[in-house]
Amino acid sequence: MRKRIGIHLSETERKTLDQFIKKGIHSVRLVNRAKIILGLDESEGRKRETQMLIADRVGVSRQTINDAKKDFLAVGSVEKFLRRKKREMPPVAPKVTGEVEAHIIALACSEAPEGYAKWTLRLLADKCVALGYIDSVTPMTVSRLLKKRNLSLT
Repeated sequence: MRKRIGIHLSETERKTLDQFIKKGIHSVRLVNRAKIILGLDESEGRKRETQMLIADRVGVSRQTINDAKKDFLAVGSVEKFLRRKKREMPPVAPKVTGEVEAHIIALACSEAPEGYAKWTLRLLADKCVALGYIDSVTPMTVSRLLKKRNLSLT
């Protein structure tokens, strides 16, 4: 049988969580997590609420309660727990830059290649790669770009 690890908050930690819930503008997720930790607190002879009771009161699932408890025990501090985590990886830069966009738009506005009545998305994508504007691009990317600029291939 596993030993249950309880959460024991100091008076200042309880006040910090109460203030966090009642004052300021915070995301609902963080406010709910603060409510969960207050409900799980067993310090100073308090009786810990059941997970089902907390889940009903806060409006979350039992898994959310388990995750919040695990996260709180991992960081060990109320201040760190109430802060959003920084991204571990930076966002991926867009592959199609403004210069490539300009080339695709110029191609779409030009005459269709020999043997074709009009440009197709696949033709535009293949031509951009052939001309060396970009190493690879999908027809769907070309479609989104043209739609964003209100351009039609008809």
